Amino acid sequence: MIGLIVIAILAVILVVSLFVKRHGESDAPHSSWSPTEERFRDPSTGRLMRVWLDTAGARHYVPE
Repeated sequence: MIGLIVIAILAVILVVSLFVKRHGESDAPHSSWSPTEERFRDPSTGRLMRVWLDTAGARHYVPE
């Protein structure tokens, strides 16, 4: 019984994690951000990401 509860909780966490954005990730760049030449392939999703910088120097990751 406890094993089933643990499996159910892990399944819920997995499903929710698929819809939660990672730190610094955005769907589209803000108009004040500047693109960098830095790109990388996100190992967990396989998406190609571009790094953008805002005026404060914070990094943001947007899918190409």
